[in-house]
Amino acid sequence: MLLFASNAFGQAPEKFTYQAVVRDANNALLNTQQIGVQVSILQGSATGTPVYVETHAPTTNVNGLVSLEVGEGAVVSGTFNTIDWADGPYFIKTETDPNGGSNYSISGTSQLVTVPYAFYANTANVANVADSISPNATIIADSVSPNAILNELDPVFDTSVAGGITTNDTMNWNAHTDSTDIAQMGYVAGLKTYEVGDFAQGGVVFWVDETKQHGLVCMKENLASNSTSWYAGTYGTTRAVGDGIYGGESNTNLIIAAQISIGDNGSDYAASLCSDAEITENGITYGDWYLPSKEELYLIGANYATIDVTAIANGGTAIAYSPYWTSMEVSTTNAIYVVITPTGTSDATVNKAATFNVRAIRAF
Repeated sequence: MLLFASNAFGQAPEKFTYQAVVRDANNALLNTQQIGVQVSILQGSATGTPVYVETHAPTTNVNGLVSLEVGEGAVVSGTFNTIDWADGPYFIKTETDPNGGSNYSISGTSQLVTVPYAFYANTANVANVADSISPNATIIADSVSPNAILNELDPVFDTSVAGGITTNDTMNWNAHTDSTDIAQMGYVAGLKTYEVGDFAQGGVVFWVDETKQHGLVCMKENLASNSTSWYAGTYGTTRAVGDGIYGGESNTNLIIAAQISIGDNGSDYAASLCSDAEITENGITYGDWYLPSKEELYLIGANYATIDVTAIANGGTAIAYSPYWTSMEVSTTNAIYVVITPTGTSDATVNKAATFNVRAIRAF
């Protein structure tokens, strides 16, 4: 059995949500089946001391997805509300019995990288501002005008580089910071950022750039399942050979333009399915989908477990363990396909008439 998981913290400090897609030894989803799960919070390392242990007996949904509220299970040991989240790192260990009992045949451990603020707030140290005031300190002003400028009298500050900053400097900086400057600065607090696994921009985020403001999403489900060919019925050269991130977009445009001149029998093919697709999520319609390059499908393969959880949680389907078309041509008659499995991602070439899966992607 394979267990792929993601954890999402809520704002209440008494629990957090843990989701997983459950598969058996043959990689088949365990649908609508009760399973047994033991959850342990480990302190210090992946083999550290369990400070809290609880059990659950959830039932997977029709897509093999199970959701647990960690902190609300049957307690085996420890007290969840007394965990000192500031004294980490902490790891979550899950042990699963696919038959619903306590004969746990598979386990996995991952670090809780982000401890929710509400958890930490429960155990944060209390600091009294007055503790840092010397008993001999003298407060020289009990009121300050809204427009007052206070001179810096700290001798350390005066001897530093910052000591040369004047009020005119700060006014000039404020006056000359515009949208161009902000773009050059890169990350600016408050701008929307994304992580792999987010459900956004019409699909599931599977890659982000260094700013975390732009990246790639894939659809939450296949456009075609082992039913669509690469070409439009007539062999020919399309020059769609671009690889890498964003490579699939130019390939898709080349394929469609070439197939019109080579010969189009009017049936759907992989690139046309993607180009014609329109997906509406949260009231926004996205119509700029394309057939991914080989590298873009490899990026999906590297994050497929996370993609599965998010896609299924939002009404989609898991990545199939069977061939997906890329947008990359090899010759007049052959193109590249990619296979994604739990043991790795691979690619090969095949005749364009073969019928494979299609999952479209888009850039944002």
